[in-house]
Amino acid sequence: MKSFVVAVALLLPGVVRAETPEAQGLAIAQAIRAKASGYGDQVVSIEMKLENGSGQSAVRKIRVSTLERPDEATYSLIVFDSPADVRGTALLSRGEDQWLFLPASEQVRRISTSNRSGAFVGSEFSYEDLTSTAVSAYTWKLLGQQPCGSSTCLTLESKPKDERSGYSRRILWLEASTRRPLKLEYFDRKETLLKTLSYGEWQSYESKFDRAHRWTMQNHQTGKVTSLRFENFKFENGFSESDFSQAKLKRVR
Repeated sequence: MKSFVVAVALLLPGVVRAETPEAQGLAIAQAIRAKASGYGDQVVSIEMKLENGSGQSAVRKIRVSTLERPDEATYSLIVFDSPADVRGTALLSRGEDQWLFLPASEQVRRISTSNRSGAFVGSEFSYEDLTSTAVSAYTWKLLGQQPCGSSTCLTLESKPKDERSGYSRRILWLEASTRRPLKLEYFDRKETLLKTLSYGEWQSYESKFDRAHRWTMQNHQTGKVTSLRFENFKFENGFSESDFSQAKLKRVR
């Protein structure tokens, strides 16, 4: 028990004063959000690799612009640059509201809440995975500590309050010494482990912002994997809300 209290204190001084695992979980989630905040805006290039269970793969190049919002409803714009068959495809997210632009039809389509569990452009990421959701949209609980390689991790459970979510719960593994997420486990509505998102190749920017340069989403039920390789993070681009409008979607190319 003493080592567990020490691990919690390393992650966030003061959390150990919370009276219940639920209160501790919420406090840690709020601390994680605060630690990731304050960057203003950013843009990054990403190589997306899709792999199926038979060893076949495909590579796509995308760029993502993000605008931080004080109400946690972060705005983001994902644009595909290659290959040619998906070039110009774009996803706009404003908090939990999402719109998809498909250049072949020149139409902007709103992603309904009931469809957010669907796969995003054939990847193992769902539309729901790509939304910026407030801490208050989940219930939280600190489960305890677990060994993770040569380190110690705290495990944090979150359950979506929205009954239309494709997940029953998620479990986040946080390395206590660095406060960095190592993996996020997703459980489907039948309480079966569906996917695991692993984070790696961390770097710090401006002595304030930590960014994982490698994300790997593995689907345990299909054997498919989607890997994201991040390059060229750039902050303070001067973005405004007008850069994240529906009209902008048709002009991204």
